[in-house]
Parts: sequence; C-alpha cells; structure tokens
Amino acid sequence: MIEVVAELSRGPVFLAGEALECMVTVTNPLPPTATSASSEALAWASAQIHCQFHASESRVALPPPDSSQPDVQPESQTVFLPHRGERGQCILSTPPKILFCDLRLDPGESKSYSYSEVLPIEGPPSFRGQSVKYVYKLTIGCQRVNSPITLLRVPLRVLVLTGLQDVRFPQDEAVAPSSPFLEEDEGGKKDSWLTELAGERLMAATSCRSLHLYNISDGRGKVGTFGIFKSVYRLGEDVVGTLNLGEGTVACLQFSVSLQTEECVQPEYQRRRGAGGAPSVSHVTHARHQESCLHTTRTSFSLPIPLSSTPGFCTAIVSLKWRLHFEFVTSREPGLVLLPPVQQPETVTWTGPEQVPVDTFSWDLPIKVLPTSPTLASYAAPGPSTSTITI
Repeated sequence: MIEVVAELSRGPVFLAGEALECMVTVTNPLPPTATSASSEALAWASAQIHCQFHASESRVALPPPDSSQPDVQPESQTVFLPHRGERGQCILSTPPKILFCDLRLDPGESKSYSYSEVLPIEGPPSFRGQSVKYVYKLTIGCQRVNSPITLLRVPLRVLVLTGLQDVRFPQDEAVAPSSPFLEEDEGGKKDSWLTELAGERLMAATSCRSLHLYNISDGRGKVGTFGIFKSVYRLGEDVVGTLNLGEGTVACLQFSVSLQTEECVQPEYQRRRGAGGAPSVSHVTHARHQESCLHTTRTSFSLPIPLSSTPGFCTAIVSLKWRLHFEFVTSREPGLVLLPPVQQPETVTWTGPEQVPVDTFSWDLPIKVLPTSPTLASYAAPGPSTSTITI
C-alpha cells in the first residue's frame, strides 16, 4: 500500500498565466519495524492540468464531435488520460510532466516531488452555470507494474483577466531592482511580475469614481433618480447606490434591486425552443435588497459581490454578464396620501386603505465585474488544497 498526497502551496485559486506549484509526497505507511519484504514500488507518476467542458443538452446545441481524430486507446487502463471518466470533453490541457520513474519505498519511507506549471492564459475561467460548465483540475497519475493507472485529482479555480495575453515580460533591466542576496529564477520573476501587473490593472479599472445619475420614469411621470459612483467592480466589493424619490411625481410604494448574472448561449449554439430546448438565457441572483418607500425622500442600498462568483467573460459558446435588476411598485392615484390627518378634533382610530391600485415595471442596469487577487479569493472562500489517494 502506498499513500500519495498532493498539496497546493498557495491555495486552490489562481490567475490564468500564473505558475501553479504542487508538492507531491509518496509514502509507504507501514511502520519502519516491518520486514524489508514489505517495501513498495511504483513504476512512474505523471501530472497534468486540464479543463473539462460540459454543456446542457437542453440548452446548448453542439456540433457532432470530430470522428476523424479518435481518442488514443480510450478503453486502455495503462494510458495516462487525465480526463478519464469525466463528463464532457477536455478542451484545454498542459503537456504531461513525469514526476518520477521506478520508485521503491521501504516501510516508513517518504519522498516528495515538486510540480510546477503555468496555467494557460487563453483558456476560459472556472464556471459552473446552468448551460455550460468549465472545470479545471490537476490530475496526477500513478501506476504499479502490471496494474491499472490510479488517478488523483486536485480541483482548481482559475480566474481570467482579459488583456494579459498581449503583455510581454520585460527584460531583466526593466524589472524593479532585486536583492543580490536572494535567489529567484526567471519563472518566479515572471510569475510575480504578472501578478503585480494584474493587481495594478484591476486597481486602475475599479478605483475610478464618478457619479452617474439615471432618471427613472414610467408612462405617467418621473418616479425618482438613481445614483451610482462607478460601474466597474472587483469580486468581493460592494455595489452601493442611492435612490432619490423626493423629486418624483409618481408615488413609489416599494422597490427591490437584485445583483444578478446573465448567462447567455451564443446564437449559433442555441437550441430551438420548438425542439424541446430550454431558454437560452438564465439569470442567477447573488444579492437582493427590498424596501417599502412610501413617503421616503432618499434611501440607499449596498449589495456585496460574492468572492465565490465568476467575473464576466465571453467564449464562443456562452457569455456571462452582470447587472442590477430593479423592480418598482407605483401608485396609479396621483397625489396619493396614506398618512392620517395631523390635527383631529378628538381621538379617533385611523387605518390605511385596504387596496391601492398599483403598476409595476422593471429596469436593468449593466455593470462590469472583474477578478480579484487569487490569494484573497483563497482566504475568503477556502477550498481543498490537499488531496490524498491510496494505491
């Protein structure tokens, strides 16, 4: 029996273009007092990162697979296929790297191997939607002699920041001065430089503040004015808005605002509704604020963007957009007054009207949501950083 443990050094969340580092430890768990005949051996171990794509058959109409390039020995248990047994199809993978060959461990002995690979920058982000799913995993395959391959899968979450594909790593003299007493390889410099560049771009895109005002009206007049200070956010930030109802000519009884994502299948991949297909557009609400606002002059709301959600993105098959979805309930009666009279000649009991004729309408305001620091996402939404398998 051999125990294989894979541990990610910095949590399960990464930015596309970063280097993933994983420590793979192979142990013979038998006590050292066991006989030498109890030593265990592995023929080899290899590691690879891959992205698995799965689409809902009721929502997405995919073209038939290309039969001219069949998978290499898909039924063989002695070929390293990281996506074996997974749903959907593998759309992205890194070259496999061999960790070791012909390893023999005595009882109680343990050996560790370091695996490092740059996450492809051209891939989609991790996403689990109603129409499609993009799932990243690090798969480690181990095999005994004359035995099937055993797969150890470590789930990953990948965030994609568009625009980094065209950025080139500067020469050594262009990088900030480094300490001569610290050793750092070229890959480490590039990885840290890319992370700093992504942080600077996110900060520049989301720190600009400028008041945007929107007049809200229905068919009978003005309801109020909505104000928001920016339209670009990062995961983990709060969407703060103000609503001024004092200038309105139509009484607003109640309003609600929802922070939503809109998942839309591209037109060429939409399944026809007549053929039993589900709607090609789906919405998910991440936060909601509702308020009764009759006689309210000014109010505000704050909606947090979950760190576990997916920033907006677009692929050839699906797009994900963020929006604020407003719903208003207004009175049909002009000059509606539901307060009791201020002066009464004697003590009386006042009750509001049992029925008020109302109208409802909705309004959508698009916003943009970008990724955040992978370290922050790992701390706030911790996932499994260690996976174990026994062979």
